[in-house]
Amino acid sequence: MALPLRSQTESQPVVIPLHEPKPVELSVVMPCLNEAETLEACIAKAQRALREARISGEVIVADNGSTDGSVEIAERLGARVVRVRAKGYGSALMGGIAAASGRFILMGDADDSYDFGHLPRFVEQLRGGAELVMGNRFRGGIQPNAMPPLHRYFGNPMLTRLGRLFFRSRVVGDFYCGLRAFRKDAYEKMGLRTTGMEFATEMVVKATLLDLRIAEVPTTLSPDGRTRPPHLRTWRDGWRTLRFFLLYSPRWLFLYPGLAFMLIGMALGVWLLPGSRTVGHATLDVHTILYAAAFVLLGFQAIAFAVFTKLFAISEGLLPPDRTLDKLFRYITLETGLLAGAALIALGLGGSIYAVGFWEARHFGALDYPYSMRMVIPAVLSLVLGVQTVFASFFLSVLGLRRRS
Repeated sequence: MALPLRSQTESQPVVIPLHEPKPVELSVVMPCLNEAETLEACIAKAQRALREARISGEVIVADNGSTDGSVEIAERLGARVVRVRAKGYGSALMGGIAAASGRFILMGDADDSYDFGHLPRFVEQLRGGAELVMGNRFRGGIQPNAMPPLHRYFGNPMLTRLGRLFFRSRVVGDFYCGLRAFRKDAYEKMGLRTTGMEFATEMVVKATLLDLRIAEVPTTLSPDGRTRPPHLRTWRDGWRTLRFFLLYSPRWLFLYPGLAFMLIGMALGVWLLPGSRTVGHATLDVHTILYAAAFVLLGFQAIAFAVFTKLFAISEGLLPPDRTLDKLFRYITLETGLLAGAALIALGLGGSIYAVGFWEARHFGALDYPYSMRMVIPAVLSLVLGVQTVFASFFLSVLGLRRRS
């Protein structure tokens, strides 16, 4: 309310505010799909924590189509309900976060397994400059029967180690923790796309790739308060996380295997070109050289896919720009790729002509198979690599145009 008064020197009214609404600092977003058994407890804990810590906040229930009275419970307790039609864990959270008024967001499941009383720990880190604050259940404590042994001792630790390895994340010790907080402007910077359970994983990956300031606080995990089975499926969701890691890391999916294939193939081929080699009771000859050439081709294709994927992901906003790649492409242009491809093609043609000349010298008759194949295989390999280099250069040029646009 405000009292309008008239000044003695002016005809316009002077408005004196009695009080101004306090801006919302924290929005607590809970995705919800038929959580009537536990939703009330979660909302009450979040509201009590906000009140006791004197944090200006709100509780938002992002409902994904509940039919068990969850919406009515949330409204009765004073939580703001946001109805999200698009199905999926990520979709529900996106809808709730988009409607949030706070500059900080805390997300947590509505199954009463996370302790919303810990939210002041997250806010403290956000106030201190962190842009994403992860909870760590392994540091805070996991109650008996709160997490299946397969998840606790194998699944979560293994996937977290892979995530730390793939994305060089040194801070996050619990990739799967669903209780986390972040600045809303940092969330917008991440540009998250996934609508399912991968949403939480994508958040950690994007924050790491964007070099956001990440902090971690201990939190606890209690047994799920619902009587129905949880939405999580062990093997399905574990595979989805691993698949997501690989798709978001062209280095591990394509580049490193491609380099390994090429190095093995080249080393094996160079070792066998002078003549056959005996290892134990086995004699390796031109047949092995053929497999070595195949390894080189596979490796080259995998490396090309790594570059294609990286450029496409950057152009689509799935991955942030890569300064190393930008520097590399100052020197690797369409023209340099075409020149390299032409050189390989010329080398292959030269080897092929030499092999035909060798055959002609024997009146196009039967050849010494091991000797002739040592000429033909490298020549064919060089030809194929040259043609692939030319095609790859044109395709990279197209992707480069897409990025510049």
